[in-house]
Amino acid sequence: MIAANQIPNILTVIRILLVIPFAMSVYSAQYLQALILFFVAGLSDGVDGFLARQFNWKSRFGAIADPLADKLLLVTAYVMLAWTEQIPMWLLYLVIGRDVMILAGALGYHFFISHYDIKPSWLGKTCTMLQIVYVLLVIMSLADLPMPQWAVSEGLFVVGAITLISGIHYYLVWGVKAYKQRRENELNDKTGL
Repeated sequence: MIAANQIPNILTVIRILLVIPFAMSVYSAQYLQALILFFVAGLSDGVDGFLARQFNWKSRFGAIADPLADKLLLVTAYVMLAWTEQIPMWLLYLVIGRDVMILAGALGYHFFISHYDIKPSWLGKTCTMLQIVYVLLVIMSLADLPMPQWAVSEGLFVVGAITLISGIHYYLVWGVKAYKQRRENELNDKTGL
């Protein structure tokens, strides 16, 4: 029998398992199915987060797997939409480039400067939310659901801009923190603290 406190972890695993059928749905132009899978995956993220916070059903696995599952789904969406030429390749490069830069910076900070506590900024959260909304808009449009077409065309530039701004923001904020922490570490080394 499954313990109730494992429900968030199970939902995270389900979200990871939904990535392949989602990717196959986009590839085969089954956009309504892709939309449903993306929506269910997003809903599972909200539910597992709520349960983990509400009932304190938090775990080390969930702390690591949940954000990885979210990122896997989102990056897969951008890869598949770019690969099938539904969004421009430059947007894919921008989304992945930002994520790679943040990951490389976090790892570099952790291993060469000091412990890195993973907490996204409000701008990073806004960026991720807009990236998700844009995927939904594109897939809704491809599924021929009623919506203003300008939302996709204008959304492209909004998501591109916020992704670029968020990447620059992380670079500057963590670059300054790394510089200050490194100077403090050097001072402590010199004074023997």
